[in-house]
Amino acid sequence: MTAASPDVIASVARRQSEIHAPSSPVVHFDESAPLRLACQQDLAPFSIAYETYGTLNAAKSNAILICHALTADQYVASRHPITGKPGWWDNMVGPGKPIDTSRFFVVCSNVLGGCMGSTGPASINPKTGAPYGLDFPVITLGDMVEAQARLMDHLGIDQLFAVIGGSMGGMQVLEWSSRFKDRVFAAVPIATAAWHSSQNIAFHEVGRQAVMADPEWAGGNYYAAGKVPRNGLAVARMAAHITYLSEEALHRKFGRSLQDRSEKTFSFSADFQVESYLRHQGSTFVDRFDANSYLYITRALDYFDMREGRDGVLANAFRGTKTRFCVVSFTSDWLYPTRESRRIVQALNAVAANVSFVEIESDKGHDAFLLDEPTFHATVRGFLNAAAIKRGLGGETEKQP
Repeated sequence: MTAASPDVIASVARRQSEIHAPSSPVVHFDESAPLRLACQQDLAPFSIAYETYGTLNAAKSNAILICHALTADQYVASRHPITGKPGWWDNMVGPGKPIDTSRFFVVCSNVLGGCMGSTGPASINPKTGAPYGLDFPVITLGDMVEAQARLMDHLGIDQLFAVIGGSMGGMQVLEWSSRFKDRVFAAVPIATAAWHSSQNIAFHEVGRQAVMADPEWAGGNYYAAGKVPRNGLAVARMAAHITYLSEEALHRKFGRSLQDRSEKTFSFSADFQVESYLRHQGSTFVDRFDANSYLYITRALDYFDMREGRDGVLANAFRGTKTRFCVVSFTSDWLYPTRESRRIVQALNAVAANVSFVEIESDKGHDAFLLDEPTFHATVRGFLNAAAIKRGLGGETEKQP
């Protein structure tokens, strides 16, 4: 295996810095306030890193929590400290944008188990003085939401105006609206599901096995060995990234075009543009994400099932809710297809919840919620504006583009 380049070494160093001393605000919860996890272990101390945008009003009634997806983080609308790229939802969050920070106070936190400042497997275990590695307890999406609720308590926000998220973020939205019914006025679960399918568990297992098969993984203790399982994590990212796209999007972008050559090489180099694209996605991902965090978060997704502990009935998760819901899906999303959103809507209808449902026509696949989709943007803007009026926050004061 070739030695890592100076750029790669510098990127890994920046990532480690963000894990242990993030550039965003961090709330530290000490041993006196342990977090009881679903696995029946107590986690203490623990930290949650977060970013905020806009201004919290005097009544603290205009707060929106954005929940991020598997490989995202708290930098929803601000430049990423490692990649230097704009926030992952920069087209959605900001002044005058669908989630308008001139009206709303937006909070986005790095999930528990993450690697951008919140406590995760790369964090220091206070009992050993070394990174947790696989000694970190297995977590669930419910644990992530409980940690976020602690953050809201710290910020003095009793009720969130809205909780919004796509993909894994949408699952957190569902957890919030079930666990904390009185704390969520409006909820927008996007491109998501109420439980992880066997197909998606299978995809995650392929990714985890790729990571663990990399000799540099070192049984999860690569921190002490001064290594990074780059090859395994890159392959995991490549496999997962395919599920975020649609066949139409891949064909439109790449077809069968060759990469920087006029003829096939009759080798195993990246002859096709799509191969080169996937390799790039894999190689850049490992510079900003921790391999063990990938294992833990994908496992949390696999364990997700809103029917558990509720007699196997999804509707029971929402019984008694007063939250206003807007459920959104995309026609070409085969990772969390529209039928998954319909199940959520049917469950909400079964308990007479206030719910609207929109299926957006798009050929961009699961990642459509991150891209420029005018109908989707208009849907979110319209729903939030109507909910704001009901909440007593007033409507938009001027026509937005």
